[in-house]
Amino acid sequence: MTNDKGILIKNIYYMLTYAFQILRQSNYDEIAAEDFENIHDMFAAILGKGVAQQLKQGLYREYVENADDLPTLRGKLAFNGTIKNRLQHKQLLSCEYDELSENNLMNQVLKTTMLLLIKQPNVKQENKAVLKKDLVYFNDVEYVEPANIRWDRIQYQRNNQSYRMLLNVCRLVIDGMLLSTEQGTIKMATFLDDQRMSHLYEKFILEYYRYHHPELHANPDQVQWNLDDDNDMWLPSMITDITLKSKNGKVLILDAKYYGQQMQSNFDIQSFRNANLYQIFTYVKNRDTEHTGNVSGMLLYAKTNEDFQPSNDFLMDKNKISVGSLNLNLPFTDIAAQLEKIVVDNEL
Repeated sequence: MTNDKGILIKNIYYMLTYAFQILRQSNYDEIAAEDFENIHDMFAAILGKGVAQQLKQGLYREYVENADDLPTLRGKLAFNGTIKNRLQHKQLLSCEYDELSENNLMNQVLKTTMLLLIKQPNVKQENKAVLKKDLVYFNDVEYVEPANIRWDRIQYQRNNQSYRMLLNVCRLVIDGMLLSTEQGTIKMATFLDDQRMSHLYEKFILEYYRYHHPELHANPDQVQWNLDDDNDMWLPSMITDITLKSKNGKVLILDAKYYGQQMQSNFDIQSFRNANLYQIFTYVKNRDTEHTGNVSGMLLYAKTNEDFQPSNDFLMDKNKISVGSLNLNLPFTDIAAQLEKIVVDNEL
């Protein structure tokens, strides 16, 4: 099944397996073999399996602040509350204390997302059944309004790393939601928005090259401004999406772009997007400080449904600047072949 931007749903799963390599584990084999009709059914299947696996390890617990009136002191005494109790002739101490609890933000996000997916008519009954089975273990965890989730408060550490992929899937689901007041229902977007897909697209390409070509040392890379002096005050940082470096000294700077439209129009004249070309040109020229021509740049767009899918190679003062597209509406072996061709064509 293909989504409205021309991407096979199955390929979203493969992109996720590279972005979050935990999906390569054997307990996700059944999901990898399934063809999904829609994105939410796939997310439901991933969460159902992933949460079940997490439950075997135990839900993450962290210290949560509590305030309660107790007969004996626990934690810190709250004087105002205690005085109020005395005035009301209550023999209770107002206490503030920390307690290890499963009712924390991470588990609240999991519970909320599972409940949202269960309500979706396009999620298969068997996947809803798995989610409902998982939810039995979340009785002590509160539901949180999706719009109120503070994603910046989620902090990963050694004992909750297994949540990283699960919560990223939750964010893809929740950020793709459309809240509707009609009949008090919650509807979801038919697909992920461009911003979320852009992050996934970039992360997928980076992790693909890291996994299949470790010799190219794929990484985001900071490009220094090629200045005649050291006065770089107020100059913006230049961080590439992906930089590939081969042993023969060749460098390819890849800029991954995901748009609904690849071209821009001005007075009915189409051209490549100005800002993107300026950016990749700037990266390449400042990286190739000795003007060797060994540094190339490429704008790699996700192929859209537009009839015209332009590609071109420009030679700019020895450096090659390419514009191309990656067709995500093909079997994954063909997507991999497109990425491999980039390595060959740039002699990496």
